Amino acid sequence: MSRMLVVGVDAGATTTRCVLATLDGVVVGRGAAGGANQNSSGGELADTIGAALEGALATTDAATVRLGVLGAAGSAGAGQAVFRAAATRAWTRAGLTGEIIAVTDLEVAFAAGTADPGGVLLLSGTGALAARFAGGVLERRCDGYGWLLGDEGSAVWIGIRALRAALAALDGRGEPTALVGKACEWLTAGRPAGEPDALSRAEREELAQALLAAGFARPPAALGQLAPAVSAIADAGDPVARRITDAAVAKLLRTFDTVEPPAGGAVVLAGSVLLSPGPVARAVRAGVVARTGAEPREAVDGASGAAAMAVARLTGGPVPDAVHARLTGGARAERDHEPGLDESR
Repeated sequence: MSRMLVVGVDAGATTTRCVLATLDGVVVGRGAAGGANQNSSGGELADTIGAALEGALATTDAATVRLGVLGAAGSAGAGQAVFRAAATRAWTRAGLTGEIIAVTDLEVAFAAGTADPGGVLLLSGTGALAARFAGGVLERRCDGYGWLLGDEGSAVWIGIRALRAALAALDGRGEPTALVGKACEWLTAGRPAGEPDALSRAEREELAQALLAAGFARPPAALGQLAPAVSAIADAGDPVARRITDAAVAKLLRTFDTVEPPAGGAVVLAGSVLLSPGPVARAVRAGVVARTGAEPREAVDGASGAAAMAVARLTGGPVPDAVHARLTGGARAERDHEPGLDESR
């Protein structure tokens, strides 16, 4: 008799990941593709999800897959039907016939960090939000409204404020900052910026317009790629960058407090901003510990969490800690050997 497999997919704004696993938590396939957030990534969702599925299924008979849980950023509320339709198209194209369950990125991120059914997820990657769970059910959420209307303290939020500060330094509204050089390096393919005070008025205007054009030429999610540089510049003592990271910390802790975390519940941190070294991650972690008295857990890979949800759905019971550890352990090991995290959320 052939083994039964499950699929977990985490479709983030920058990266879509897929995990193929056995019911006892052994990962037998992984796939990845670009971003699949309908609000900020661009591109066809079904094609992106399909590419991640195909990578994970490259050496596996699709008929052995009994169930899949697919989660995505931007799939709550009105976006739920759009994501479900795209996920179903990708699922069918990949030759899969098992049951498919579409959820949001919140459920899969929380499940990636803990097998507990209750607690709080605090996420800051491409987007930002907090969500409280009880009995495995989402009870309350705060923020996660996208780059234009919310996501306070996210990588994109940080990146946008860094670009605003760079433009203000160039046109004279703001103080000098190392963010000017870094923004130019990132947005204009290494074009040297020089010190704003050493440039003529015409040169500063030309540089500001070049930054403006390069920034608008990218999808909003891509602006979050500037966040690690902002963190490094803040740690180096730049006061403008430090004010941005301090403000991000305050926003994220306010979001965390707003969902009223239950006493004794698990706290899961997710997203590149909170899982990469830097001033925001340090201060938010310290703030969570001060509020709860316990170290938060980490959700390294939402696809592993989605796979854990699929195991629970198929077996009809909670996922044993050992199975959860096997599902998430590979992703953690890979993260620990990489120099940094991408902006996958």
